[in-house]
Amino acid sequence: MSKILVIDDDVTIQRLVQYKLGQEGHTVLLAADGDTGYNVATAEKPDLIISDVMMPAADGFQVLRRIKADESLKDVPVLLLTSKRKDKDIETGLDLGAADYMIKPFSPRELLARVKKALTP
Repeated sequence: MSKILVIDDDVTIQRLVQYKLGQEGHTVLLAADGDTGYNVATAEKPDLIISDVMMPAADGFQVLRRIKADESLKDVPVLLLTSKRKDKDIETGLDLGAADYMIKPFSPRELLARVKKALTP
């Protein structure tokens, strides 16, 4: 299946997403902050990145900017998974190039559906 990078400073979210995606046969890589997430992305070249927005080191918007500016990563879809629910935050994420934007708390079934959609060419 696909290699998916999850960038989130909440270990509970990391474990839940890793478990659900693992059940679907995906390989899941984890990072607890934006800088580490970007470094893992450049080294591993995942098929999809799921990122929180509010994190230490670099927030999800900063990571998204870096990914979209990186020639080797710019085509990797990024799904933002965050508790930031204001319209301006959603608009910012999508304007920066996020493939999708989900708000926490979230349904694992909905996440799987959105992951499937993001991975479909």
